[in-house]
Amino acid sequence: MPLTKTKVKVQFVKTHPKAILPSYATEGAAGMDLTNVLEEPLTLKPGERAKIPTGLIMILPEGYEGQTRPRSGLAAKHGITLTNCVGTIDSDYRGELCCLMINLGNEPYTIQPGERIAQLIISPVVHVETEETDKIPETKRGSGGFGSTGR
Repeated sequence: MPLTKTKVKVQFVKTHPKAILPSYATEGAAGMDLTNVLEEPLTLKPGERAKIPTGLIMILPEGYEGQTRPRSGLAAKHGITLTNCVGTIDSDYRGELCCLMINLGNEPYTIQPGERIAQLIISPVVHVETEETDKIPETKRGSGGFGSTGR
């Protein structure tokens, strides 16, 4: 089944001369690659974290959010991931996109200037109407969680 391709226009402002607009690496990619604008290599020791700049400000249409996600290759090969796993970028945020990265590996990892550091997903946002109640409807699962449905 082909990927549904709903086009949403997202504008970017480059705040750094080396900033690169996010792009999809393959035809079927869900996320766009984000690159850094470090001036020099930055080594993250095991357990160390850093805020890595992209040199981009994103202008999202109302009703959408951006999500920054780790790159699977960096995580699998080097233990490099994002401290907040999925970072949420609200449509009214107008600051620079940065990635909060951490080295969960056993060896130091050096982030090179211009290296792809994360993925950016654009998703629709649904706002809910909250309502307080004192009745909880029964379900087969009930309050079982954290492994209650199997391994």
